[in-house]
Amino acid sequence: MLIASSRRGAPGRSSRGVTMLEVLVAIAILTFGLLGLASLQFQLQSAELEAYQRTQAIVHLQDMVDRVNANRRNAADYVTASPLGTASTIDCSAPGTLAQKDQCAWHAALLGSSETKGGVLLGAMNGARGCVANPVAVMPRQMVVAVTWQGMSPTAAPGATACGQGAYGADDRFRRAMVASITIGCLQNDPATGICVTP
Repeated sequence: MLIASSRRGAPGRSSRGVTMLEVLVAIAILTFGLLGLASLQFQLQSAELEAYQRTQAIVHLQDMVDRVNANRRNAADYVTASPLGTASTIDCSAPGTLAQKDQCAWHAALLGSSETKGGVLLGAMNGARGCVANPVAVMPRQMVVAVTWQGMSPTAAPGATACGQGAYGADDRFRRAMVASITIGCLQNDPATGICVTP
């Protein structure tokens, strides 16, 4: 009887502690979980940067739309032969017309002049470019303003504009674009000819 009671009170082999294998499995599970969290954090930062760039593009797009709307009579002067912004060769030393002044201001904004740190321009998207086209030159005129930039990962290539096409490498799926259309109607026609007098 004495032997039976001492066996009952002694701890069994399975309750002595954790084995080395159990510790290694726990560490492996923890490592995979932490790697998953790091990957999720990287994806969140990429999505945040894409959203920031899209917001900046909307601001720059609306800026030029407002400039064209404010100078509707000379809207055709805003048409760009090549994209403004990154890699542009526009001469802003002595702009003569209001449209040229607006283009120079938009060019500087696309380069990031709104925010600087230590003389470095930071306030724009990666490789920001802007274009203004006039696809319909007769009344009602149509102006198309586009802002493009380089995204972080490939998506569908934008088909609404050719602005910046081929400027972000061979894969056009890295190009992002925001496009706005402006319709300029005629406010007053000449009664004799029917030609628009006041755009």
